[in-house]
Parts: sequence; structure tokens; C-alpha cells
Amino acid sequence: MKKIRLLLAEDMEIVRKGLKALILAHPGFEVVGEASDGHMAVDMAGRLMPDVVLMDLSLPRMDGVEAIAEIKRCFPRVRILALTAHGKETYLTSAVQAGVDGYLLKMSPSEELFTAITAVAGGQSFFSREISAMLAQVCRSGSRAPDPLERLSKRERQVLKLAAKGQTNKDVADTIFVSVKTVEKHKTNLKKKLGLRSSLELAAFCLENGLIEEGD
Repeated sequence: MKKIRLLLAEDMEIVRKGLKALILAHPGFEVVGEASDGHMAVDMAGRLMPDVVLMDLSLPRMDGVEAIAEIKRCFPRVRILALTAHGKETYLTSAVQAGVDGYLLKMSPSEELFTAITAVAGGQSFFSREISAMLAQVCRSGSRAPDPLERLSKRERQVLKLAAKGQTNKDVADTIFVSVKTVEKHKTNLKKKLGLRSSLELAAFCLENGLIEEGD
């Protein structure tokens, strides 16, 4: 029987190694790669074409939600199971919107993890019981206006909030330890996601959403 090929995307080495040992103890799985950040996860997904990516959501350089969206855009056949400590609604809805195929909390028992991997690899969706209940609640309250900031990645929200305080691109770059070019790219991306065309519209958005106050 063909083994399910897995890519592990987890930044904490001790967690990643423990997860790998657990998975290798299962006769139906094999680990074909390990990624410690979001960029690596996207790159390795393209090169290795695993059956399933086990994706943590709190990854450096590119967070898990961004990585999910990028993998689904570039390699739609790759299945993704979020394995995370985050059980809040905002993380769940962001992951679902990005195209995740399943969502499991790290506190889940190993047998549920094995079941989830098998289901996702077989083309099904898998959400743990508590996550399914939360997802149902989100659907029932679907009339609630979504928070526009939820469309942004963690880094984009950080750039937006710093820019809202009047920091220049260089100030922002120095604060978050990236290049000015990277800041400019983040600004371009967040404007596109929010449907904004200019710095003036960006300032108006920040004012409307309480990121700055009149007179700032």
C-alpha cells in the first residue's frame, strides 16, 4: 500500500522532531520534508509535491495562513492540514478562507491526527469536534460584518499599524528589522487586499478603523 507523503511545517525544532517521530511510527505515513518557516513550506511543497502538508499557523518570515494561500494558489493539488495551538475563531476563519483542507489542535490525541491525515489525503475535509462546532457558529453568525483587518497577514497588520502612527517606510523597516523594499511590498499587498489605491485612502481607512485618531 502506498504511503501518504507528508511535509511538516513547524518552526519549533523540538515539536517538529517529536511530530516526525510520532508520524514515522505509523506504517502508512512517511515524512518527505521539514520546513521551519512559511517560505520554506511553500518552496518545499512545490519541489516535493507531498500528499499532505501539516501546517503550523505561527511561522516566521511568512505565517501559516499566508503559506496556505500561496500553496493553494501555486500547487492546488497539495492538501493542507492545519495543526496548531490556536483555537480562536479569527485563526480558523483565516485558515478556511486561505483554502485549508483540515484544522486540528495540537492538544488532539495522536489517533485523531492519524485519522485527519488520512481523511485529508483522501480528498476529504477534516475538522476536530470543537473546531467543527466553532465553524458551525461562524456560519450561523455569517451576517456579522467581517473585520477588514482579518484579511491581512500578521506582518501586514504590523506594517499598517506602524504606518498609521506616521512612521516612514524606513522607520517601519527599522522597527521590524526588514528592508525598506519589503515594507513597500507589504504596503502594496495590504492596499490590494483592502481595496485601497492611495496613501490618502490608507490614512482614511486607519481613521475609520480606530488605528489613528483625528488630529494625528
